[in-house]
Amino acid sequence: MQSQSEQKRARVLDPVERITEVIFGLLMAMTFTGTISVATADQSAERTMMIAALGCNLAWGLADAVMYLLRTLVERTRRINLYVSLRNGADSADGQALVAQVLPLHLAAAAGTEGLELLRSRLLEQPSLPEQASLGWDDFKGALGVFLLVAGSTFPLVVPFILLDQTALAIRLSNLIGLLVLFIAGWMLAKYAGAKPWQGGAVMAVTGGVLIVAIIALGG
Repeated sequence: MQSQSEQKRARVLDPVERITEVIFGLLMAMTFTGTISVATADQSAERTMMIAALGCNLAWGLADAVMYLLRTLVERTRRINLYVSLRNGADSADGQALVAQVLPLHLAAAAGTEGLELLRSRLLEQPSLPEQASLGWDDFKGALGVFLLVAGSTFPLVVPFILLDQTALAIRLSNLIGLLVLFIAGWMLAKYAGAKPWQGGAVMAVTGGVLIVAIIALGG
């Protein structure tokens, strides 16, 4: 069985959660770059856009980091309560029901009575857990990682505006970079899921483009 530190590292590096964090931050940034007018934008407007995009993603990155810590604390509290309930005299049937509650429905059904009983017995053999859930240094490093993923997704989109003087070219290049990153994210998600990577990339790029248009149209 994995140690607690290994489990925490696995959560921090979970592919789906981390890739979706990047996608979220990227979409937020692209809603700002997508509102720049090629005809009327000047350096002042570009600077305002970059500051707004960065500020928005910093705020959302901070919010996501806090939610990561809260989710970690809730999950850890739930795990401790399960362990305590199993230890405090729960009979075999009640113990199996407790284990089934924390498993996805299809896994609980597939495990059956024998599988649930085996899991219950193995859990009772594990070392005692702390009486109260708490957050450690690894958890705060994970939250920092979430923050950096969301906030950092802004920078590839604003680089063209920093390096280029031509607004029209900067906008096109920024949008191209955004769609490329979305394609890569979709590719990685599809590969992780065992689907066709190029299809996942194409779907993500198209979906992202549609979402950006919709967000801008709705005033986002």
